[in-house]
Amino acid sequence: MPGNSFGTLFRITTWGESHGEAVGVVIDGCPPEIPLNESVIQDMLERRRPGGSFVSSSRKEPDRAIIMSGVFKGMTTGTPVMIMIKNSDARPESYEKISDLFRPGHGDITYQAKYGIRDWRGGGRASARETVSRVAAGAVAKAVLEHEKIYVSACTVELGGIKAVTHDPDAVSGNIFMCPDTKAALKMEKLVKDVKKSGDSVGGIVEITANGVPVGLGEPVFDKLDADIAKGLMSIGAVKGVEIGVGFKAAILKGSENNDPITRRGFLTNNAGGILAGISNGDEIVVRVAVKPIPSIEKEQKTVDLSGKERTISVRGRHDVSAIPRINVVCESMVSIVLADHLLRQRAVGR
Repeated sequence: MPGNSFGTLFRITTWGESHGEAVGVVIDGCPPEIPLNESVIQDMLERRRPGGSFVSSSRKEPDRAIIMSGVFKGMTTGTPVMIMIKNSDARPESYEKISDLFRPGHGDITYQAKYGIRDWRGGGRASARETVSRVAAGAVAKAVLEHEKIYVSACTVELGGIKAVTHDPDAVSGNIFMCPDTKAALKMEKLVKDVKKSGDSVGGIVEITANGVPVGLGEPVFDKLDADIAKGLMSIGAVKGVEIGVGFKAAILKGSENNDPITRRGFLTNNAGGILAGISNGDEIVVRVAVKPIPSIEKEQKTVDLSGKERTISVRGRHDVSAIPRINVVCESMVSIVLADHLLRQRAVGR
């Protein structure tokens, strides 16, 4: 099926379904002699793994990465890297009762319209389970980037309308929401518990930053760095919006307020988010994504079945209350994949 690959020189292809035997990824174009082993990938997968807190699904997946090719004696060889992650706690029978119903907010109805058939076991390829493959690829991309001292990270700046007021990087690892504001994180915890009891879900905003990115990454005109970052992030199922730098706030600023003044020492501000004319300018890259609420909720909703008959549905089972914080590492991975790809593309022009 077309549309399962992403990237140009650093190119990934994900495969597998939510309740199939396994999911995985093939990475083509990874440079040789990059230190890589399964523990490097595992560290990333642990951040996405379900069952880690009351926020996430109770599905118990160990998510053990198995490197099938492309690595020898702890180093990449330059040949395709294939990584497989087995599904060990799939329960397709949980979906049999609603197999003929279209779940609101999901891709059920559009997949059915496009292909005339769909995998109703958790959504198949449309499931968030697919993103484990992206995280595995992101771990490889980060290994490439960190070899060049480029570092990508993500944090939660808003959840269910609760915004982070302060920004302490050290606080991110100290709470389950990966929020840089400890007080806001406590409010988020209370909110999520209340929402969970009501059978509903919430969305939020994730901020991704990249430091150490050299000047010059990005291709005119259609392969701009920010355009590819936006595409990569928008390809994540739960992401409904992307902004870079001040983003939508730029619409209410004057040119004199939005422009980043330039001195011999560099830019005085970073409203551009580290990208000008689609090319990195050497500043920190700053991206934020809007994450929609999880569509699988217990609250009863209107829908139709395969025959077009109006029905109601309550989606019960093992579902997250919010895609945050598990989606954070997915966003981080997609930005890393884009940067790794453009890093190799810049080398191809001899710069």
